[in-house]
Amino acid sequence: MFQTISRFIRDESGATVIEYGLIAALISVSAISTMQAVGGQVGGLFALVKDVLLANS
Repeated sequence: MFQTISRFIRDESGATVIEYGLIAALISVSAISTMQAVGGQVGGLFALVKDVLLANS
């Protein structure tokens, strides 16, 4: 019984999973914020193209 508890305390595989989860969350948050910033600029570009096409037709 003592060996089982001792082995459980020394096991660090759960910490590795948590670290990978935190890294994935950080990458997701940065990707979402970047896409939102770029999305606004792309929307403005499409509006400009639409206006130019309507003015020339």
